[in-house]
Amino acid sequence: MVDLPWGRSGDADEDSEDGVDEYPNALVVCTFQDGTLVVYEDRVEIYRVNRSRFDDKTIPADEIIGVDLAKGITIGYLQIEQVDVPVDSGGLLSDPVNANTLHFGRGGRECASEARTEILAHASG
Repeated sequence: MVDLPWGRSGDADEDSEDGVDEYPNALVVCTFQDGTLVVYEDRVEIYRVNRSRFDDKTIPADEIIGVDLAKGITIGYLQIEQVDVPVDSGGLLSDPVNANTLHFGRGGRECASEARTEILAHASG
């Protein structure tokens, strides 16, 4: 079965409590449509789904200069602004797409907000 980002099969766009045990010491773990976001005090890790064109990534807290969060009507996004990484602003009818951006449906809004708060609390860039 194909797992489409807008489909209802599975919890791809829901925040998940299951990932907490997989990531000890994590402050926040969010499972989004195109990957899992794991927030630690000293870094943020992004684990991509197989269909993503981006690789897994670790962003040190001292390189984070901001977090752009848009909850959207149907699909929202969270983009981590990192030193020396160009910010993608998207287009008139499209969301940003880069290695530091994760997309989520309505079910991921609360976790995305919590993640943004924790990332900014520990960012030192």
